[in-house]
Amino acid sequence: MMKTMDILGNMKPFIQELWKQSGFNELTPVQEKAIPIINERKDLIVQSPTGTGKTLAYLLPILEQVDETKQMSQVLVLAPSRELVMQIHQEVQNWSKGTGITSAALVGGANIKRQVERLKKKPQVLTGTPGRILELIRMKKIKMHEVKTIVLDEGDQLLNKEHLETVRTIVKSTLNDRQLLLFSATKLEEPDQVRAMIGREPEKLSAEKTVSVPSSIQHYYLLCEPREKTKLLGKLAKMDGMKGLVFIRSVGNMNVIADKLEFEGVKIELLHSDLRKHERERALKRLQSGEISILLATDIAARGLDVRGLNHVIQYDLAENADQYVHRAGRTGRMGAAGTVVSFVNPRDERELNKYAKELGFSIERKRLFKGQFAGFDKRK
Repeated sequence: MMKTMDILGNMKPFIQELWKQSGFNELTPVQEKAIPIINERKDLIVQSPTGTGKTLAYLLPILEQVDETKQMSQVLVLAPSRELVMQIHQEVQNWSKGTGITSAALVGGANIKRQVERLKKKPQVLTGTPGRILELIRMKKIKMHEVKTIVLDEGDQLLNKEHLETVRTIVKSTLNDRQLLLFSATKLEEPDQVRAMIGREPEKLSAEKTVSVPSSIQHYYLLCEPREKTKLLGKLAKMDGMKGLVFIRSVGNMNVIADKLEFEGVKIELLHSDLRKHERERALKRLQSGEISILLATDIAARGLDVRGLNHVIQYDLAENADQYVHRAGRTGRMGAAGTVVSFVNPRDERELNKYAKELGFSIERKRLFKGQFAGFDKRK
């Protein structure tokens, strides 16, 4: 606790006040380590598992650095998906409440004219997807020489083939003395790309593998044949208080499963990259409000997703590796809340799942469904 007060006690009063109101007690380890480095305006690469408080680790120090007297764009946060941009923007608003700090979210697929109008007011904190930000820079609507800090959230995704050139162009459009912060849940494949972009060596922070999966999460699995999975999912959807995110590998299979569930009267929504912005928002709202109990998603569509109160992650198709398991599991159990990961497995998958549990250091139990509840499994039967 002392460490938390040492760090926050040196920050602006509005941050200290909002921290008191937030209900958080202590900074997470990644926040404790990252905030002082960012406050010193150093470049930083942070690799820390999902659900460890990465957003606040950069948000608190960058809001601390914003000069409210200067009406110009001082901070740019880049994220790979529209959902993640909107979530970060919401956090920016939450943590700048009662201040004069202004902000804007700029995503592809939204009305660009409206975004240009918003930029005329010179918001100090911009959050956006790379494609739309570059478009606005080329239209000379964002003055990048004024930007003092760039954050790459889900940095491993932003430096992949799809976004790399765009991100590089955006970073190069700022002055050399800007600060670059990169946050990622998984290890960067080519950390040298960052040095190449900024022309200097950034500091590096890495969280230990032992905290990869939040300890507040329970891990269960149900042994079943592939043909039984959809019926099983229908039963889970009807469990009391269920708010679940279901991972399915392919969009084609997802549509088949959705048709079967809807025929059985199960209310669901889908989340995949082919959806329009308003369709995605509608799907998330319906899960958030409890109108539906499960949302079917692909890994790409669910990246960076933060649904308040999400209590179950269901692996219809098992994660392909331990890292993917971490990403999926991290959608629940956020910031210490309780959550459950349920995996549908056959005997081969069961061996794979036990391997992940050993590698990531969590214990896993086989369960069965009994009267709409998870029940223990009697090995003698």
